[in-house]
Amino acid sequence: MEQVILVDEENNQIGVADKETVHTINTPLHRAFSLFLFNSKKQLLVTQRALDKKTFPGVWTNSVCGHVSPGEETVDTVKRRMSDELNIDATNIKEVAPYRYRLADNNGIVENEICPIYIGFTDEDPKPSKSEVEAWKWIDWNEFLKTIKDHPGTYSPWSEEEAVILSRCHPELVSGSNE
Repeated sequence: MEQVILVDEENNQIGVADKETVHTINTPLHRAFSLFLFNSKKQLLVTQRALDKKTFPGVWTNSVCGHVSPGEETVDTVKRRMSDELNIDATNIKEVAPYRYRLADNNGIVENEICPIYIGFTDEDPKPSKSEVEAWKWIDWNEFLKTIKDHPGTYSPWSEEEAVILSRCHPELVSGSNE
């Protein structure tokens, strides 16, 4: 069974728990990550979460999200989850901004995570795992930003907040270049 790392507000590990038991209406704070994958056409890979996911089923979101496993570096988790969920590789994967959120889905299940934002670059089309991803598409980065501004709630709340952080704090990082 997959485990998550429980943390305090300063991101110090205070325990571990089975992933299936932590997502409730009282979800404890735990470590995660969020990845935005760009291609050479300055497009963002967005994915629709599988319809049977426990939290936010069927919701469109950024490329990959996941939980850090005990004893694993976050960047290694990012690469592992990218391979497991999308069956692709990327280059220049790096953390670009901190992020912390607590949100409830329509069923009252809470996400409560310290979730740094990562970016990476690939021109591969995904071959997603159906247990993780229902659908996917490439979308122009500027179109994505316009959509979340004009139609909030089109994508997951965390991906919309993280995209604003990326566009404001690190516009050079999402230029589509893998230099």
